[in-house]
Amino acid sequence: MNKNFLMTTLAVVIFAIPSFAQKLNQLSKKEKKAGWELLFNGENFDGWRQCNGDAMPANWTIEDNAMKVLIGEGKKPGQGAGGDILFGPKKFKNFELSIDWKASNMANSGIFYYIREIPGKPIYYAAPEIQVLDNKNATDNKIDSHLAGSLYDMLPADPKTVNPAGQWNTCVIKVENGNATVKMNGKEVVSYTHWTPEWDKLVENSKFKNFPGFTEGISKEGYIGLQDHGYPVWFRNIKIREL
Repeated sequence: MNKNFLMTTLAVVIFAIPSFAQKLNQLSKKEKKAGWELLFNGENFDGWRQCNGDAMPANWTIEDNAMKVLIGEGKKPGQGAGGDILFGPKKFKNFELSIDWKASNMANSGIFYYIREIPGKPIYYAAPEIQVLDNKNATDNKIDSHLAGSLYDMLPADPKTVNPAGQWNTCVIKVENGNATVKMNGKEVVSYTHWTPEWDKLVENSKFKNFPGFTEGISKEGYIGLQDHGYPVWFRNIKIREL
């Protein structure tokens, strides 16, 4: 068979195949059947608000079907502007959460769960954090458990599972009856169990050992939230299913 004819035919077949790529910030029929629900529609901040606040902070915007946190007005890179946010309509106990995130150069942020709001206290006061980071250039990249995908300051994730700044990553956090796993781009990177002697040891060996929110014990249900750490970071395809 003529080689050029074969290549032309193959190209026609490829371009004739319709694209079944899932649309951004939408659930497939399979996901809906499995109980997934969207926490972000790609168009506005419905359901989201400032932690310990009533409205969205000024340094968040919608860009390219993603929610984006900006450097706050009058702030330098790395200086948060009090813009930590959470999904307010509902608290979650047993769940599987999936979030796509993309970091800018040097960016630092985090994904929080089991948030309990305490007036005057930051989002991380009493909530576990899964780190969001530009592993290459962020200033907070000197400690293994501070790299992206890690249970922050407690358990390190494999940095090889993380795409660099400017590229999207998918983080999946599953918590059921205290047992937690975190996946980065399809690979499990950390696992742990809350409210156990092992968990208490992780806390004791971390920066949270003197945080009353941790020493008193983290909540067994709470809000889902995202951190403003003073760098541009994008989030999309935020979805959750209760277990």
